[in-house]
Amino acid sequence: MKKLFFAGMLLAFGSAAFAAEPTAQQNKMKTCNAEATGKKGDERKAFMKQCLSAKPAPAVAAEPEIPLTQQNKMKKCNNDAVGKKGDERKVFMKACLSAR
Repeated sequence: MKKLFFAGMLLAFGSAAFAAEPTAQQNKMKTCNAEATGKKGDERKAFMKQCLSAKPAPAVAAEPEIPLTQQNKMKKCNNDAVGKKGDERKVFMKACLSAR
């Protein structure tokens, strides 16, 4: 009886661990379903087939990711604020520096 109870508990906790994190395929299915809103019948089937079989776009390496220390954040916000003056710049800088 104890072995059966232990096996049941192990199964319950083990399945909960697998259900916690969605897989890449589940995320892709969720995204494709959202994009297929409004499509019906054969149009939806064709779209879903194309969407689910598509390979993800390669990551764009335009700008290397810089850790956002306060100094780096200030530099970035200053660069983004070019052309703004007075109160407009103050409001922009406050929002930019307080954002994550």
